[in-house]
Amino acid sequence: GKFGNQIMENGRTHFPFPYQPYSIQEQFMQALYGALDQGKVGIFESPTGTGKSLSLICGALSWLTDYEEKRRQEAAALLQEGEAALSTPTAQSSITSSSAEPDWITDFVQKKAERDLVSKLKEEELKRKKREERLEMIRNNIQLKYTMKRKSCEDDEALKLLKLSKEEQTEELGGEEDEELIIAEYDSDDDLAYSQIYYCSRTHSQLAQFVHEVQKSPFSKDISLVTLGSRQNLCINEEVRRLGSIQRINDRCMEMQKNKHEKPHPEEGVKRKRGPAKTACPYNKVSALQQMRDEVLGTVHDIEQLLKLGKETHSCPYYATRLAIPPAQLVVLPYQMVLHEATRKAAGVQLKGQVVIIDEAHNLSDTLSCIYSAELTGAQLCRAHSQLAQYADRYKSRLKAKNLMYIKQILFVIEGLVRVLGGKVGQNPQSQTNQTGTNMFTINNFLFKAQIDNINLFKVLQKYFEKSMISRKLGGFVEKYAGSGVSLHTQSKENRRTEGLSRYLQTLQSNGSVETEKVLSASPMMQVEGFFMALTTSNTDGRVLLHKEGTLSESSIKFLLLNPAVHFAQVLKECRAVIIAGGTMQPVSDFKQELLFSAGVAEERITEFSCGHVIPAENILPLVLCSGPSGQELDFTFQNRDSPHMMDETGRILSNICNVVPGGVVCFFPSYEYSRRIISHWEASGVLARLANKKKVFQEPKKANQLEQVLSEFSRCIQVKVELSGLNGALLFSVVGGKMSEGINFSDELGRCVVMVGMPYPNIKSPELQEKMSYLDKHLPHSGGRSPGQALIENLCMKAVNQSIGRAIRHRGDYSSIVLCDRRYSRPATLSKLPTWIRDRTSTCTTFGPAFSALRKFPSRWTWIDKFSHSQDGDRILEIMEEQSICNF
Repeated sequence: GKFGNQIMENGRTHFPFPYQPYSIQEQFMQALYGALDQGKVGIFESPTGTGKSLSLICGALSWLTDYEEKRRQEAAALLQEGEAALSTPTAQSSITSSSAEPDWITDFVQKKAERDLVSKLKEEELKRKKREERLEMIRNNIQLKYTMKRKSCEDDEALKLLKLSKEEQTEELGGEEDEELIIAEYDSDDDLAYSQIYYCSRTHSQLAQFVHEVQKSPFSKDISLVTLGSRQNLCINEEVRRLGSIQRINDRCMEMQKNKHEKPHPEEGVKRKRGPAKTACPYNKVSALQQMRDEVLGTVHDIEQLLKLGKETHSCPYYATRLAIPPAQLVVLPYQMVLHEATRKAAGVQLKGQVVIIDEAHNLSDTLSCIYSAELTGAQLCRAHSQLAQYADRYKSRLKAKNLMYIKQILFVIEGLVRVLGGKVGQNPQSQTNQTGTNMFTINNFLFKAQIDNINLFKVLQKYFEKSMISRKLGGFVEKYAGSGVSLHTQSKENRRTEGLSRYLQTLQSNGSVETEKVLSASPMMQVEGFFMALTTSNTDGRVLLHKEGTLSESSIKFLLLNPAVHFAQVLKECRAVIIAGGTMQPVSDFKQELLFSAGVAEERITEFSCGHVIPAENILPLVLCSGPSGQELDFTFQNRDSPHMMDETGRILSNICNVVPGGVVCFFPSYEYSRRIISHWEASGVLARLANKKKVFQEPKKANQLEQVLSEFSRCIQVKVELSGLNGALLFSVVGGKMSEGINFSDELGRCVVMVGMPYPNIKSPELQEKMSYLDKHLPHSGGRSPGQALIENLCMKAVNQSIGRAIRHRGDYSSIVLCDRRYSRPATLSKLPTWIRDRTSTCTTFGPAFSALRKFPSRWTWIDKFSHSQDGDRILEIMEEQSICNF
């Protein structure tokens, strides 16, 4: 390629980078390059502020360009060899052919094989050239004339597409075929398998940040990148966008797709049936989509720019980006589009032999479990039963006997599920009362209890749901009894079987409100289908939680996935290499056990890389506090943490810290419940007032929409230095795993000290967690004298701690102290689960005195940095100082 390939046998020595990379970035890129080249599963840990995204981009794209070049050279060599072989007469076979075949037949067969190979290679070379020329033209902005007259395979493709979609009539009522899949597969402009890298992350803002990093990288001009999103993110049809919920948008879009291909019925000419005229979407025209696809491939766009481009070219970004998947080199997409099989298929994502990079992967097991779990309420079950029964009744004369049988089976299963919840179908679920209680079942026991163990759910799903798309057809049927909740919407094929995402999608909305929850559950049949799907999981890998509330409506059945590895295994199997990256991947042990070994990955395929932090060792002061100022031992176990002594001592510690630490102090409590209790204790005892005399006090709000305001007040208060009021900075009370502990950075003065009160163990009483623990105890090996269940609890706790404390150091000039208040943090097993760069610098203080003096000395010699840390040239100034060794970094 054009980046001066200084490639050694085992990788590269030089990587294109926008500036001189830190040595840890070079190590990161070399390790990444090696992992991709050898097809490994890599676990990469790189703390925020160390330029992880850039290292990922430059390392991975360097590998991709080298790999393509190597393949090109190999193909060229093969072609030369083949052509040479064809031009020489076949040498007499040295092995005297014992078969009765005459030589000329052997010759002919051999020559034919060679000729076939040569023409195949030539064809591939031609396609490759064509693709490169085309990208070159796009990049040089020669406006290709997109007229339908263009004699190219694309027009034939477009026609074939239209024809296909008309033929694909399903055996059920009307042709409700899904044009989606056709359009996703239609770009067979070249069957050349290109190497691709799929990069996925958790939220849309993280994806956008990544795309901006690509734009700043040396590869921005030479890479074809496409960002994928849901219709909700990419639709530009205002009328459809206004519908707001993902469910409604999908349905309306699919409906418009259908209208586009429908022939008018003969009798419609005579008298129009009721209802508005059917509209097709003006942004969904093949030629416009192709033009937009080419522009997307020619320049790197983020979602905002895609929307802008779509409006300019009058074409749909959602479909254009899908067309751009096969030829793109880098595909940027949200987690669930890669991890959830049905969504992956619907999006046209092909992982075979490709590279997947999963970023922000510290919660990967939870994410998988969340995406694949399914829940049904009594209200949804009754609604689904009512709709399906009416449908069967209305169309029974037109339905095939086989389909009628499947419908009866589905109705039978739904009745069984309602019966298990203690209710009856056909009556209003809100007026049916219930004994409350929670029970947990294995899948088999549950099927047995519901008396549906004789139904083959696999078959029902495959033969009926798949073909009939029944989930979408029930929109017109309203429940017989009124007042049972949500209005109804039909459901699109692409979102079928993806309801496990519904809760997950909420994390992608800026704040998961009850509203979204309601609308996402609008199509009950789709939820039912998802639940059926979940029940086909193998007996050991999942559990069913039966939760009875006062009324049938509120009661629910929930499927829990205990073994996320079953779904991750497929990704691991299909891909050439999988890279799992995050700021803190500690503790890695459980990760490997739960997701990799359980999915059948061999130890030798796994490679680990953990890099230090770019900050100098003196910029961080992590302390474990075993006792407070008055000598009270700090032990925030469930039994001790409510004692007034413990709460008072915590107040004294904070009071002392606020005396000596300038700027912002962020204090994390293990739960909302405990933060409420300790703060009200402090209010009564006057501690809170004393704290408020030193720093302005803020609390993490319960409601997500008040978060912005609290944060901006907090930071304004610190920025203004509040000298007028005699206060120095501010104190923020926060909750581990709450709204502040992820995605929000307390850089510079916002977080000069992070205090962690106690250990945030998860609620061990929750039936879900208990089930998960016993599952792990049964299926995973015990190590280090602890059961895998206990290890899970400890790991969940330390993951939460690492997420929270990692918020304070955000770039190389930043500094902060970290105070872990609980003697249990000093246990070696616990310390070993902190990120390396924090662990190596942590000191344990058995008494408060030494800790306090360390804190008092810590920031003072750094205060001069503050003058620069806000200026644009902060980093540069630091570098100059390093060079002149003004300070001994």
